[in-house]
Order: sequence, then structure tokens, then C-alpha cells
Amino acid sequence: MLHEGVRHGNLIQTVLLVAGMLALLALTGWILLGDGGAVWAVAAAGAALLWLPSVSPAILLRMYRARPLRSEHAPAVYHALAELSRRAGLEHLPVLYHIPSTVLNAFTVGSGKHAAIAVSDALLRNLTMRELIAVLAHEVSHIAGADTRVMTLADVVSRVTALFSTAGKILLLLNIPLLLAGEVTVSWLLVVLLILAPHMAMLLQLALSRTREFDADAMAARLSGDPQGLAMALQRLERSGAGLWERMLAPGRRVEEPSFLRTHPPTHERVNRLMAVAARMHTQGGSAQVPLYVRYTQPVQVPVRQILRPRWRLGGIWY
Repeated sequence: MLHEGVRHGNLIQTVLLVAGMLALLALTGWILLGDGGAVWAVAAAGAALLWLPSVSPAILLRMYRARPLRSEHAPAVYHALAELSRRAGLEHLPVLYHIPSTVLNAFTVGSGKHAAIAVSDALLRNLTMRELIAVLAHEVSHIAGADTRVMTLADVVSRVTALFSTAGKILLLLNIPLLLAGEVTVSWLLVVLLILAPHMAMLLQLALSRTREFDADAMAARLSGDPQGLAMALQRLERSGAGLWERMLAPGRRVEEPSFLRTHPPTHERVNRLMAVAARMHTQGGSAQVPLYVRYTQPVQVPVRQILRPRWRLGGIWY
């Protein structure tokens, strides 16, 4: 179980990282357009955030050819998901989607009553029920912790920052003749900041995602009562990853999740933290929740569909 002090520390870190990204966005707008630019930059991010909740997660899931996985197809999986949702205090049961992919993967989109959990065919067929429950607990934790909203905010701020940075670079290129003629001057320090802003925003987004992933792991351990199960699942997913040459020549080829979910901490660090949680549970005489996997002994059954291999699509999406 995650200590309250650590949880509060992670919350403070999340607030600071989000505030840092917003400040960087405002700075980018100010460099480009002055005081009004800072306001316009933050307003653009706010407008995007107001519009995004109206976009159904089903639109994103259709990009991966995902289809709802009905309860009659996998009753044990749905029963476990319902119990995890109850333990997490969710008011609405997330909709489970099946992605016809050979990549072991799972991710969460949406929030509240529109939340959905997507699991790949390979994940369902290769993980044990114990490992699958642990993965579902991790995804439910993302929903309970409103991680999708936080990471969507970070993704929007990062993209708007990159947009303003690109606009600044274009204006700089257009004004090169005037700069060479000495008719206009610029602060090269601000130009460097404008160029580096997207990279700085991405680093902050990476740090924010690592924080949320660790929190989700800790909450998943409590929900499932089985931190070892999640550690086993993470190690299995790590072993199924790309080889050395694929990582060098085609990075991201096997990544088939939305961009705002593509930032995870090193697996070994997550496993070490989970084993520390397991040790504390053992020292305290067991977890508050009975390990959920002990209720299920039958393997997962899923409908047979055409399996898709990862392909490149405009925007860098693989499915």
C-alpha cells in the first residue's frame, strides 16, 4: 500500500508539473505575440479541453478497429472488472473493448460514464487470469484517479506549445531578410526558448506520466490485492516487446496507444516498487482486500477475429 506521504508528494508533483507546462505555454505565447499572446495560448488550450470531452472514446477506438467485448464472450473478465470497479468506487462500469492485434497491450480512454478499457487480442490470449486481473486493476486505477483527464490536459498543452513554437519559427524564417538588413532585431535568447519550448513541454509530460503510472500501480495493488500479479504481467509485457534492431530502426512500431499514454517508467523500477508493496502487505499480515484472482481458474475465452499487425498511419498511430 502506498504511504500517504508518498501519495501527497505525487499529488504535489503532479500539480507542479501541470503548472510548469501551463507556464511554459504562456511564455511561448508571450514570446510570439506579447501579453496578448500569453492569454491566447492559454485560451487555446482551454478551448481544446472544453471540446475534447464531447468527443466519444469510440471515435478513437475505431482507429484501432476495436469492438466491444460483450459479457457473454468473457464473463469472468467482466465479473472481475465489475468487482474492481466496485472496489475503486466507480459509479459506472467501464466498457471493455477488444483490439484485434498481435501486440500485448491495454489502455484506457475517456472518463466517468464514458470510460473505456481497450485490451488487445494478444493480451487476452497470452496472459493468465491472474495477470489479466492485475492489468485491469491498473486501468481501473487510471479511471478512478482521473489520469486520463490529467494526461489529456498535458497532451493538449504540449501540442498547443508546439503549435506556437512552429508559428514562431515560420515568422523567424520569413523575417530573415529584414534581420540580415538590420531593419529588425530579435532577442536570440527568446528565440532559443521558443525553439526549445516543445522539447521542454515533452519532458514535463514524460515526468507527469511517470508519476501517474506509479500511482496507478500502487492503487491497482490495493484493488486486486495482488501486487505480484501486476509485476508478473509487466514482466511478460516487457519480454514481448520489440527486439534491439526494431527499437533502433523503427521506434514506436509496436506502440498502439494514444500519444498521451505513450510515456511509461522503466519496467524494472515499477516491478521493484510493486514488490516493495507486496513486502509491506506481507508484513502487515495481508491486504485489506482478498486477492481477486483466486476466484477464477478458467482461462479467458474470446471470439475469433481477423488479427491485425501494426501499421503506420498518418499521425504516427500503429495498430
